[in-house]
Amino acid sequence: MTHHTDQRADMHLDPRNPLVLDTKELGRRPGQMAQIDRTVPAPEHLGNDVIEIREGEPIELDLRIESVMEGVLISGSVTATATGACVRCLEPVHEPVDVEFQELFAYADRAAHHHEVAADDDEDLHALDGDLADLEPVLRDAVVPALPFQPVCQDDCPGLCSECGARLADDPTHHHEVIDPRWSALAGIAGDAENDEKRN
Repeated sequence: MTHHTDQRADMHLDPRNPLVLDTKELGRRPGQMAQIDRTVPAPEHLGNDVIEIREGEPIELDLRIESVMEGVLISGSVTATATGACVRCLEPVHEPVDVEFQELFAYADRAAHHHEVAADDDEDLHALDGDLADLEPVLRDAVVPALPFQPVCQDDCPGLCSECGARLADDPTHHHEVIDPRWSALAGIAGDAENDEKRN
């Protein structure tokens, strides 16, 4: 099965995709600028194993696009809410996401030249498909590292009881009588000694 991003690399972008930005209005005159505010649904798997912006959830994009010599410079902010589970007590966690990014999308001819002279840096270069810019990989690069890898419902979450799994935040006095196995062994010896004395 071909990976999702590999398929995208071989196909032309769909201008109807909400994460594809049409930069045609700028033209190729350096210095032209436009402001774009857009709410888009989150793509799939925007997160890590424990927390993510769920697919289809709204993402607010506040973008500035600017025509430069090499292509189109896109900068802006991403605002959304990520959801997951507390790694200590498994309660739901809602984490606000507010990150900024700036990315250059090179004109196709400039990108081709870059590939020739700096093949080692190919992965770092985003190219325009005609006038279209694919924002999805840029969002991933900005959002995923900003998410916590160990989300907690509150900083001092005590977690779950290791004996019974009860949520300790609901009952701060929760505890179990635990006898140290070393003491129970001694208690057994003492009991045996007492029984021997009775027999004698």
